[in-house]
Amino acid sequence: MPHSWRHYLTNLLLILAIGTLIGWFYGQAERGLLVAALAALAWQASRMLSFERAIRTLNFDAFRVGEGIWQQLYSRFSYQERRARKYKRRYQKLLKEFRKSTGALPDAGIILNEAFEIVQCNAAAKELIGIRPKIDRGHRVDNILRDPLISNYLEDGKFNNTVEVQWPPEMDRWLSCRVVPYGTNQYLMLLRDVTDRRRLAVMRRDFVANASHELRSPLTVITGYLDAMDEDEGVSEIWEKPVEEMRGQAERMNLIVAELLELSRLEAAGPQREQSEVDVAAILAAARKSYAGLPDTPAIEVTIDSPARLAGSASEIESVVSNLLSNAVRHTPSDGTVTLSWRSDNDGAVIAVADTGEGIAEEHLPRLTERFFRDDSGRSRDGGGIGLGLAIVKHVLIRHDAELLITSSVGAGSEFACHFPNSRVLIESPVSIQRNSA
Repeated sequence: MPHSWRHYLTNLLLILAIGTLIGWFYGQAERGLLVAALAALAWQASRMLSFERAIRTLNFDAFRVGEGIWQQLYSRFSYQERRARKYKRRYQKLLKEFRKSTGALPDAGIILNEAFEIVQCNAAAKELIGIRPKIDRGHRVDNILRDPLISNYLEDGKFNNTVEVQWPPEMDRWLSCRVVPYGTNQYLMLLRDVTDRRRLAVMRRDFVANASHELRSPLTVITGYLDAMDEDEGVSEIWEKPVEEMRGQAERMNLIVAELLELSRLEAAGPQREQSEVDVAAILAAARKSYAGLPDTPAIEVTIDSPARLAGSASEIESVVSNLLSNAVRHTPSDGTVTLSWRSDNDGAVIAVADTGEGIAEEHLPRLTERFFRDDSGRSRDGGGIGLGLAIVKHVLIRHDAELLITSSVGAGSEFACHFPNSRVLIESPVSIQRNSA
């Protein structure tokens, strides 16, 4: 037992004993004990009120000296207070350094609570989007960044990607927005000015489109002369093979130009607003039929597990199926199998192209949709691929609010699955059959 407790209990017992003795002297020992106990209680109550007053006024002169329990409480309180001041100074120093570091960041950082209300922001947020901390604190961030993409992004809650918005709407300036959850129901919104990157992308797209368009005319002339040389019987036999090779390369260049123009069109276009009904089953059947009878072609199977249709552009969905099927056939041996499937569930619908071909190394999967990318396992120019098909597929799916999911392993084949959201899936309700009553 601590010394202060022993001292307190000794004094208490002494007071009670004295009270009992005085009461016994007058023939009322119990009353003397009661009076002594009430006196001890009153004394401790007065000391408690004095200690409470000392805490409010920070004047502890009455408790600094002595060995009583209240002096011990003051000693413990004083120790905790000094410790708290020490941690407070350390916290303030850390907070000041944190504010300096975040203030030096070129990207805007905004701390949001669980309701996406502004809690704190750095200096870049004030300059980039005009946040006024004293006024805007407690307001939802999409009340300041008034863009439907931001509101939908926050409500959707899927923060594994970024969105780009034009801000302010009347200016040609673009911001990239990303939200990172942290702590307990808190979020960090990061905003970056990507105007230069967007302008470079537009310049690159325009350059590719213009260059591709200008290449069409000379390629047409070259192809025409090569066709004429091929049909001219007066041309020496020594030129037959070179002309054939030149025609093949000219056709390849025409294909590259056509796909570059298509890719530039898709990149420049916004989301696909066309709501035509796309018969996916018919598209898959037609794609399979286009390879019927071709030599060295693997078996192509079609599996239809859903009566649903898609809302979108039929020609663009045909392009997706054509590119994926061509890619699968090109990298599957003739004794292999390519499966085209169409299925739907509560999460949407999927067009999948699976093969039993050579497969793709895991490190190459993230780059497959880059233009002109081919891995080392056989996606070469000799195989007929030019590296634009999957890039076209990706942009068509973006226009249809869909995503491309790729799974593959070397030697075990690959699957390219195009996942469409429920908003793009059309399922006809069954028609009730009315019976004539007798």
